[in-house]
Amino acid sequence: MNYQDRTLTCVECGNGFTFSADDQAYHAEKGYTNEPRRCPSCRQARRGQRDRGGFGGGGFGQDTREMHPAVCAECGKDTTVPFRPRGDRPVYCNDCFRSRRSQAPSRRF
Repeated sequence: MNYQDRTLTCVECGNGFTFSADDQAYHAEKGYTNEPRRCPSCRQARRGQRDRGGFGGGGFGQDTREMHPAVCAECGKDTTVPFRPRGDRPVYCNDCFRSRRSQAPSRRF
């Protein structure tokens, strides 16, 4: 298909921006049916807000979590964890947790 550069208006700031022929081809290749509604600057700003939990849902997990001291059951190193250890299950430091996780068989349902 033959694409030509088009000027669109950003719904966020009202400025015009170019929807290039290359961008149009990329959108078509990916199967996107809607044109971009925001200019690159506003799109980037919105993405930044989303990544920081700035939209709906309250940004679960973005607040500072209370950390609790623990001793790793694998290597004995002092560590902190985002939950209160109860003593009935082993607690691992980040390194040992990752190591055990990568060695564990995949659980597919």
